[in-house]
Amino acid sequence: MVNIPPSVLLDSILDSATLCCISSLLLLSLISLAFVFHLRFKSRDARKLQSFNSLWTVRFLLVTFIILWAFSELLRLSFFRRKYLFPFLPSLTLKQQANFCKVHVVFSFGFFEPGFLVTQLFLVNVSIKKRTPHGCWAVVFVLATCFPVLFMQVLLVFFSGLDQLPLADVFLRSSKIWRNDIGDEVVLCVYPLMSSIIFGSFGIWYLIVFALSCFKMVTLVINKGLRIRIYGLAFTVLIMLPLEIIFLVLSIIWGPEEMPYSAFAFLVFATTLVIAAMGEGIMVIKPIVDSLAAGEDKVFPSPSDRLSSEMEKL
Repeated sequence: MVNIPPSVLLDSILDSATLCCISSLLLLSLISLAFVFHLRFKSRDARKLQSFNSLWTVRFLLVTFIILWAFSELLRLSFFRRKYLFPFLPSLTLKQQANFCKVHVVFSFGFFEPGFLVTQLFLVNVSIKKRTPHGCWAVVFVLATCFPVLFMQVLLVFFSGLDQLPLADVFLRSSKIWRNDIGDEVVLCVYPLMSSIIFGSFGIWYLIVFALSCFKMVTLVINKGLRIRIYGLAFTVLIMLPLEIIFLVLSIIWGPEEMPYSAFAFLVFATTLVIAAMGEGIMVIKPIVDSLAAGEDKVFPSPSDRLSSEMEKL
C-alpha cells in the first residue's frame, strides 16, 4: 500500500478544488457575456431597451477582467504548468519557468484583480449620477487607477536591481525551487511580501472609496430589492477583500511546500473568487434580466427619469 504524505494529498485536493472553481467561474463569465451581448443586440431593434444598454461596454470590461484573472490563476498551479505548459516548452530552464510565477503575481495583483474591482466601483458610482458617461471613460478610469499598482508590481517583481537591497528573501521572492519525493526539481509560486503590501495599500484605498459610494447609493435608493443587492455586494467586498489581504500577508510565514501555505493560498484565491462571482451576478446578470423585463413595458421619456433608469440597471 502506498503512503501519500499529508502535504501532497492536501495540495492535490486544493489544486483540484481550484481548478473546479476556475471552471465554474469561467462558465459564469460566459453566461454573463451572453447576457451582455443579448441585451446589446436586442436593444438595436427595441428603443425601449436603449437606455438600459448604455453601460454594456463597462460590464463587458468587468467580465473580461474576471476571465483574465481566472486564467492567470492557472499559472500559480504547479501541476497545471508541468502538465499543460512545460511539455510544449521543454527547453525552459528552472529560472525561465520561475518567470511564470512573476507573470502571475504582476498581472493578478497588479492589473486583473484591481481592474475588475475598479470596474465594479465605476458601475456603482455611475449609478448615482444623472448622466451616464461614455464607456470609454470607464476604460480610462480603470487604466489610470490600475497603472500605479501595475507599475510598482512590475518594478518590484521584474527589476533585478532590487535583489541587492538589504531585504529578507520573503520581500521579493516570487518562486522557490523544491525537490519532491522522487527527486524532481519543481518551481513553486509564492506571494512576495512587497507585492502583498502594494496590493494591500490599494485594497485599503478601494475599501474606503467603495464603502462611501455604496453609502451614497443606499441613501438614494427606495426600492427594497435594490437595497438588498447593494447590501449584498457591499458586504461581500468589505468582508472578502480585507480577508484576502490578511491571508496574503500570513502566507509568508510558511514555505510553498508546507501545508499551511497551500491552505492560505487557496483562501486568497477563494476570497477573490467570491468577489468576482458576486460582481458578475449583481452587476451584470441581474441588471440585464431586470432591464429585459422592464424594457418590454416601460420607457423613461425624459431626462428627469435618468437617475431612476440607472438605478434600475444596477
